[in-house]
Amino acid sequence: MENIVEVKNFKIGFGNKTIIKDLSFTVKKGEIFGLLGSNGSGKTTTVRTLLRFYQPSSGEVLIDGKPYNPEDTDVTVGYLPEERGLYRKEKVIDTMVYFGELKGIKEPREWSRRYLKRVGLADKENERLERLSGGQQQKVQLGITIMGSPKLLILDEPTKGFDPMNRRLLMEIIEEHHKRGTAIIMITHYMDEVERLCDRALLLKDGVAKAYGTIPEIKKQFNGRSLDQIFVDVYGGKDE
Repeated sequence: MENIVEVKNFKIGFGNKTIIKDLSFTVKKGEIFGLLGSNGSGKTTTVRTLLRFYQPSSGEVLIDGKPYNPEDTDVTVGYLPEERGLYRKEKVIDTMVYFGELKGIKEPREWSRRYLKRVGLADKENERLERLSGGQQQKVQLGITIMGSPKLLILDEPTKGFDPMNRRLLMEIIEEHHKRGTAIIMITHYMDEVERLCDRALLLKDGVAKAYGTIPEIKKQFNGRSLDQIFVDVYGGKDE
């Protein structure tokens, strides 16, 4: 299977601090890839370098064989950051239509209304975003992220703060895009989501890969432990 993401001998630092030391991994087209690690492990730095917010100190960070260019229509990327970045004073529907038009979506108002109905926000379309709860805002931002069915979705803590019902709904939406052939990089602290959804995963600590491979391969590397146990072992300093 071809790769949609290739990271080769990637290093980056800020000032005198090295964030990523020498990282290599791939994400295959059509797979769900878990990017795991504690806060400060280098996950977000890696993603932002992929999207060219940062420049690598050395190595290659490629999407579809080349540095990412948002104007390249051959490879569309949807990015859901952990922090919400919507126009808080604007109405929900106006915000979604605006982004839909930017992405060239046909009938963005109709698309947005169908999505809002599915995620239980049909009655909120004329509310200003600042009046919504954090979870409701996250649903709106996810809708904007998946508009146009990007070839690559990068989701940073997509279900953070959701109750079990809404987590299940969001996982169903993610799985639907996966079935259509979308490659997905998912950053999450919920190991059950990784077990359920991810084909392969990378566990980072201090900018270094501590585990990488399919979920069964990672478990085998750690003597059959669960992903929760592996995470604790890696960050608890136990030797394997």
